[in-house]
Amino acid sequence: MIGIFKTNITTDLDKLKVISAIHQEFPIHACTVDIEDCDKVLRVVGQGTPVNEAAIIFLLQRMGYQCDILE
Repeated sequence: MIGIFKTNITTDLDKLKVISAIHQEFPIHACTVDIEDCDKVLRVVGQGTPVNEAAIIFLLQRMGYQCDILE
């Protein structure tokens, strides 16, 4: 139900664009990006369903960002 990703999101504007796009595309409960963390961690919490990690990675890549599952 939670997806945690490593990204290259660095600015507040990029953070807002990504969070907005994720909210529009997916039924999620919450979404955050920690741009202060060295991995620029994106955390997505689903609404009672598993987060479609592949679809989120694809969306961010289409937007021009790097995104991978955080190991």
